[in-house]
Amino acid sequence: MIAILGTGKMGEALLSGMLRAGFKPGDVLATVRRPERARALAETYGVRAVSNAEAAKSAGTLILAVKPQDMGALLDEIAPHLPADRLVISAAAGITTAFVEQRLGHETPVVRVMSNTPIKFDEAMSVISAGAYAGEDHLRRTEDLLRPVGKVLRIPESQQDAATALSGSGPAYFFYLVEAMVDAGILLGMPRAAALDMVTQSIVGAAVMLRDSGEHPVILREAVTSPGGTTIAAIAELERHSVRAAFLAAIEAARDRGRELASG
Repeated sequence: MIAILGTGKMGEALLSGMLRAGFKPGDVLATVRRPERARALAETYGVRAVSNAEAAKSAGTLILAVKPQDMGALLDEIAPHLPADRLVISAAAGITTAFVEQRLGHETPVVRVMSNTPIKFDEAMSVISAGAYAGEDHLRRTEDLLRPVGKVLRIPESQQDAATALSGSGPAYFFYLVEAMVDAGILLGMPRAAALDMVTQSIVGAAVMLRDSGEHPVILREAVTSPGGTTIAAIAELERHSVRAAFLAAIEAARDRGRELASG
């Protein structure tokens, strides 16, 4: 039995992915705050909503998908009901495995996870790190849960805040870039729908090319950048506006904000 505690947007995306991957609705429990949310999950997915305490008692694996600021209260609530051998997967940004272990007591195996919203389309990037009491078996079980909804990568926990800023928030940077490119198309006289189609397919094609070719992005960019051509004129303008430096600063700011959320 698997329980998702805090079945909001990310929790629901993981739930739907697990069911698509072959899990049965009877194998998954959900916890929610509002009765209407429980009814909606039951109608849509056929899963049963229970209390946090019941989920802790009943499930062999618990996925904690609440917001970082709500994690402490959740852990205090479930700690008295959690057997020592349960696997706890924490999916809250900035929350360390040590924080979870300390609140739960025993020697609870904890795996920290950061995923992102493309999980809804089975294209997530999920990074996982083992806590002090989590071994190879716990990491494999976590990978088995996440692999059906995207790619899974093991990293040291010291890199988790950076991963949150890079891939956890990454889709938002992508959408921001698409929005800017579409606006540029409109500025140049393109209808919005046509501009969006062109930008979307260009970026999807480029992403698949980057993933499947095995080439470094610099090599792929240079292949499009002819001497004295249109592309180098655009790139020169991006460099003039320090777009690369802005991305570096933005992702660093996202990392720092993640740490603030976890500590406060």
